[in-house]
Amino acid sequence: MAPTMETILSRLGRPFDPAELRRIKRLWLRHSIAEDRRDIDGLIATLVPTCAYELIPTSQRWEGHDGARAFYTELFAAFPDNHFALTEIVVGPQGVFEVATLTGTNAGPWGGAPPSGLPVSLEVLILFPWDPVTERFLGERIWFDRGTLGA
Repeated sequence: MAPTMETILSRLGRPFDPAELRRIKRLWLRHSIAEDRRDIDGLIATLVPTCAYELIPTSQRWEGHDGARAFYTELFAAFPDNHFALTEIVVGPQGVFEVATLTGTNAGPWGGAPPSGLPVSLEVLILFPWDPVTERFLGERIWFDRGTLGA
């Protein structure tokens, strides 16, 4: 769901608090380590209960902790040997924005594409919106080029 102009302006107005920025970065590191370990419970611990996962190019959306579990179950099945190579990152009071290259073998459906059994190298752009009240992420908004999946 695209944020409204009001929510964008309120996010833009968040102050730069060095202690909060360290908390955001630490939580993102916990999230990344849990993802590398395929630790779904560890991933869920970094998210608000009402989180949402969105694949923007396909309009697919998963809501809440159950939805996040389903998203990661599908991702890990689609790319059982996945690896994310971080190429860019920005940490701010609004959350984290990263660019990474996802590599792996496409063993299952994902992002609207059927499994190909072939190696995939997919550049993904991911926004992790930060909730300053709970100090957890509101989920992820993910962009990628569908053409690189064969979708």
